[in-house]
Amino acid sequence: MTSRQAAAALRIGGYEPGALGRVVELHGLYYAAHWGFGPYFECKVAAGVAEFLGRFDPARDGFWLARREGRIVGSITIDGAPPAADAGQDDPAPGTARLRWFIVEPGLQGQGAGGVLMTEAMDFCRRAGFRRVYLTTFAGLDAARRLYERHGFVLTHEAEDTTWGTPVLEQCFEWTPAAPRASASPGQEG
Repeated sequence: MTSRQAAAALRIGGYEPGALGRVVELHGLYYAAHWGFGPYFECKVAAGVAEFLGRFDPARDGFWLARREGRIVGSITIDGAPPAADAGQDDPAPGTARLRWFIVEPGLQGQGAGGVLMTEAMDFCRRAGFRRVYLTTFAGLDAARRLYERHGFVLTHEAEDTTWGTPVLEQCFEWTPAAPRASASPGQEG
């Protein structure tokens, strides 16, 4: 199956029963296998996704799932609530959103699923009128970084951090409406 065919076989939709558990599972399995993250990280993801879904407001928030053959194989979230004071962001004003919990099942990485999810999320941000979208990640997730940059995100800060449960070089990327739109090119992301 080509990358274009794999991306076309995806069904993108919102919340469904079991989504919280599956999003946490995808993160837990991937980051344990590839980065040695343990229960601390998985619990942090579970608590964050649960808190987000509990206050979800479709006017400002987005939660998308990629499904293939009825199975959840990826997710992405736009959290439009103002960042908490401890989130390390200087601009808690309305108009700021955070991209979170972006993941694609390893067997589908590089086949366009990430690009489809990212396009869905960033189109929502444009329609919602966000003036700034930020995300936090860490160095070493190179395919994801290329995808972020292709969608107009720019690295604004990086520093050693342990809030992931393991020491990493945490990175903050930001997008503004002036950023160029990504061209549709499935198969170029990780």
